Amino acid sequence: MEERAPTPSVLITGGGTGIGAAVARRMARDGYRVCVAGRRREPLEQVAGEVGGSWVAVDTSNPGDARHAVERCVERFGRLDALVVSAGVGASGTVVEQTLERWNGVLATNLTGAFLACQAALPLLAESRGAIVTVASLAGLRADPASAAYCASKAGLIMLTQCIALDYARAGIRANCVCPGWIRTPMADAAMDELGAERGTDREGAYTLAHTEVPAGRAGAAEEAAEAIAWLASPAASYVNGAVLTVDGGAAVVDVGTLAFAHPELRGES
Repeated sequence: MEERAPTPSVLITGGGTGIGAAVARRMARDGYRVCVAGRRREPLEQVAGEVGGSWVAVDTSNPGDARHAVERCVERFGRLDALVVSAGVGASGTVVEQTLERWNGVLATNLTGAFLACQAALPLLAESRGAIVTVASLAGLRADPASAAYCASKAGLIMLTQCIALDYARAGIRANCVCPGWIRTPMADAAMDELGAERGTDREGAYTLAHTEVPAGRAGAAEEAAEAIAWLASPAASYVNGAVLTVDGGAAVVDVGTLAFAHPELRGES
């Protein structure tokens, strides 16, 4: 009798809301057993209940919490096949404007937390020949105004992912990074509300302003980012390692200095 393959499991940090929650739902549909981790219990419980999975309230910037999240997943499911690092925060400000406390807070969550989660998961992923997918940002590839801490943390996350891809490929582990543009999440909605207040418009008007020069002309949905992440985590991407995949409606390909020459429709003009 042919032996059945074990049911894979995934740990998703930042899994209670936004992209992380969408990944939980998508990978559950793919047959993964899902454990979501994050700081707030209520949304984690809700997502875990939706997908029939597990949850753990932790702060992965704390080494003990990062280990506990991995241990919780393995205790529940007996193995770990994928880690999705989706926890992230922002704090606006130029270098002069930014405080050391806020700088450290952004790097602790976006970069150190990712490092600690990967460090705890790698030995188990070596056993399953599993995959890591980190969620960075287009802001890790392009400079954003007054976003020194966020951009630096996401650029660091991209390179951390590629270092893991190099160092652990022979152990059977793949590590890839997704860089979303604006995705409709609570964090993005809050930023658009702030922009709208400054420009005298509402949230939808702010999203329109932010995408005037983006080829797709709109923000993405969390489910669209989740599709890319789920694929990178799956065996379908078995020869993809160290990739940096933009999910941004084409924003990264635009040479802004040439847009004055573009057709009015491409510039978002009627």
